[in-house]
Amino acid sequence: MGGEEIEITPEVTAERIREYLESEKRFDGRKKDEFRELIIEKNISNKAEGSVRVKLGKTEVLVGIKMDVAAPYPDSPNKGNLMVTAEFLPMSSSRIELGPPKFDSIEVGRIIDRGIRESKLIDLEKLCIKEGEKVWTVFIDIYTINDDGNILDAAGIGAVAALKLAKVPKYNEEKGKADYHGSEGNIPLKKINPFTITVHKIGKNLILDPTREEEDVSETRITIGSSDGEIYSLQKGNSNYFSVEEIQESFNIVEKAWKELFKKVEAQLK
Repeated sequence: MGGEEIEITPEVTAERIREYLESEKRFDGRKKDEFRELIIEKNISNKAEGSVRVKLGKTEVLVGIKMDVAAPYPDSPNKGNLMVTAEFLPMSSSRIELGPPKFDSIEVGRIIDRGIRESKLIDLEKLCIKEGEKVWTVFIDIYTINDDGNILDAAGIGAVAALKLAKVPKYNEEKGKADYHGSEGNIPLKKINPFTITVHKIGKNLILDPTREEEDVSETRITIGSSDGEIYSLQKGNSNYFSVEEIQESFNIVEKAWKELFKKVEAQLK
């Protein structure tokens, strides 16, 4: 005689995830501080100055870099501009509806913008054409293709990777416009890799790179923008809390994970 059949509901899945984590296990066999397989496909668009497709497990995003000539921001007349936007496409999840950007997509754009801006990855002063009048604007556009959890980190990896591949178009002085038929070389970047890495808390467990089911169970999260142990940005999400000890543990987890991500990204961008 078989036992009573259990209906697989979101509540049952959540309970099993918690039980697994208490036993130091995850459904897909990974360790709690381990990322899924990372695949980066380079130069997927011939219209962008730099572009990548990032696959993190089944999660998939496209990131493109576009550049154009514009006036500088009033508070930085000798620096180029940076704009990061994220669009969650309905094709990536049944939870996403057509319409204006929702909070999740706006938050992703802002977190990645902050990580890149505060790290000073882009040498914006070198993107000044004529102080107070014309500078290059760097647009980072993020599009979700499939959401199986942790869109945020996949998009952050994609943004850094696409920037490393991007070229600055030639500047046509006569017309005062970009000439997209040539380039002036790579975007001026510092030799750092400010990845955004997010630690999620489920019960007493801290995990990296959650699947969609794990992300649904997550009680709170903290996203750390860092490069080789140096922290540039922090963003907490959800309503629960981290203890001081858990914050410190999160820093240690991220520092270790960054080293693994760095090796994987560098190997695939060669």
